[in-house]
Formats: sequence, C-alpha cells, structure tokens
Amino acid sequence: MATMSLSSFSAVLLSRPSQISNKPSRCFFFKPLLLTSSRSPSLSSSSNYTSPAQVRASSTAIVETEPDSILDAKEVSSSKKILACPICYNQLIWNGDHVTSADSAARSSFQCNTCKKAYCGNETHIDLIVASGAKEYGEVMAPATEFFRFPLISFLYERGWRQSFSLGGFPDQEKEFELIKDHLKPVLGGNIVDASCGSGLFSRLFAKSGLFSLVVALDFSENMLQQCHEYVKQEENFPKENLMLVRADISRLPFASSSIDAVHAGAALHCWPSPSTAVAEISRILRPGGVFVATTYVLDGPFAALPLLKSLSQNFGRISGSHIFLADSELEELCNACGLVDFKCDRNRRFVMISATKPS
Repeated sequence: MATMSLSSFSAVLLSRPSQISNKPSRCFFFKPLLLTSSRSPSLSSSSNYTSPAQVRASSTAIVETEPDSILDAKEVSSSKKILACPICYNQLIWNGDHVTSADSAARSSFQCNTCKKAYCGNETHIDLIVASGAKEYGEVMAPATEFFRFPLISFLYERGWRQSFSLGGFPDQEKEFELIKDHLKPVLGGNIVDASCGSGLFSRLFAKSGLFSLVVALDFSENMLQQCHEYVKQEENFPKENLMLVRADISRLPFASSSIDAVHAGAALHCWPSPSTAVAEISRILRPGGVFVATTYVLDGPFAALPLLKSLSQNFGRISGSHIFLADSELEELCNACGLVDFKCDRNRRFVMISATKPS
C-alpha cells in the first residue's frame, strides 16, 4: 500500500520521465507492455528451480489469464505447514477446519509448541503479530504505518486513492498485473504472499487468476484486511479456498523459512520503516529460486539536482517512518544486501517495478 507521505508528496513531483538506463536489467515497460525473454526467464529456462504445483485458471478473474498448468490438491493441504510463530519461527499447529479458505482460517486457532504462544482468527483474518492476544499492552507504530489503520483510509483505498498513483507513472491495474505475472513466470503454480496488501486489490486478482496454489493477503492494518474480506464477500463465486487473510508485521513474518514461492509488495516498499529488515525477512521465507516483486517510487531525474535532497529525505523518513528512494541502484543494493540476486526493474517516470530472486 502507498504511504500518505509519498503518495501525496509525489503527486506534485511526478511529471517528467527519467532517462532510460543503459543497464540491460532496466527498461521502460510501455515499450512493449509484456517483456519476455530479454528481461525475465521463461518457465522452461529455470532449470535450477523446482517448479511448484501447477494450476488451471479460474474463469472468474477480472484480468483474463491463460496459465499452463493443473492444481495439485496436495499443495493446498500443505498450506497449513507454511504458518510459523512470529516469535520463534517454528511451525504452528493448526486447530480448525481441514479445508484452507478465507473463512475457515479466520475461525481457526493456532498453537506454537516451542514458545507455547497461542494465536487465533477472528471473523475476517488470522492475527499473527507478536502481541496478538494482549489485552493491556499495545504499541504505536510509525506514522506511515498507523495512517493505514484508520477505517476511512481503508474505505477510500480502492475508491480513488489507488487510482491516483497514475500521476506518478503507475499503470492501470490490468497492465500492472500483466507486468507482475511476467516477473513471476518461474514460480507460477506455487504459493504467494501479497505483503502490505492493503484492501487486497492484487490479492484478489492473484486468487481469481488460478495461477497460484495459495494466496496469502497480509497487512498490519486490521481495517484493510476487513475491507478486503468485504470485497471478497461481495463477489459471486470467489475462490475463497485459494485465499488466506493474515495480519502480520512485515518485520516479523509468520512463515517458516524457505516455505514461500513468491512475495509481492505493491506500492509498499516506501511505507516500511526499515526496508532492509523487511526485505531480509522476505528473503528468509522465500524458497531457493523464489521471487520477490515490488513496486514503489524513485525520486531521481530532475529531482536529483535539488540541494540537500538526500539529507531532507532522510529527515523526512525519520519523522514519517517511511523511505524515499533516490535511485534504481539503491533498490538493487537493498535486494543484494538481503541475499537476493538477478535484480531487474521496469520504469515509467517515478514508478518502478523491481524483482529479485533467492539463489538456488
């Protein structure tokens, strides 16, 4: 989800395209929309990656897709094994329905046999933050995080807010979804975590596409997850068995190490108080060959000439709890520092989509 700081701040700044980089891993995505062998490996070329269960498209997707594969029912049952205690990262024991779905997971309870912590679901999602269940203790997060916990923000997010990102070069959701799928080709058919999912715009597209065996819509904001659940309820024939809603802290992801095939973070990197801590966690939970895809803003080009821009952006980040990226290379260094390789990025004005892979 986009932070109040950068979404409003960027709306004034976002107008001129930046220069196309000479590096082969960076390209403008509008020429053409789908970039194939020149930018990302095909399914057949990922010889070092053990392909997850393949899936058949559910014809209910808003964005029509044509996946090449068939869903293995055993892959769905194994989804219970990916959840882990956010304190000790050991696997949680699932007490509840035998069928994984958006509704059954929310009615279930979970137990960690190592630290003996218990977690439970509510009407809309599973609460897997460290302080889950505490009655008196509570923490106030960074302003950029707390902002999205307001009910009004979750209500407005898909009712005009997300659409305004086009001012910064974001494509419409159909084009953005096609770009995401292109980056995720090596892991189609596996499970995916939609981190900082907001009201679940892309979580629902992932679930309806039939391209993934399990979709986890994850956010820290209870109200965003409740709004996502409302959207799911309003849609007829939504594949709820393919979706799980989880409340979690991006810095303490409740998944077993090397258990996730793909992580997507849409318009979220700049919202995280510590992007390096978050991407390190993402690297931990990805399987070897797993892919991380994210979108954010980069304030480069003519803005790089502004005096004291770096110090101003750092001070702004300390106050807001968000981050302003000033160059593509900053994002590449972030991924490499967290153990991810094969960095790629697409640009359009201030918009950037990146992907990186966990080494096999």
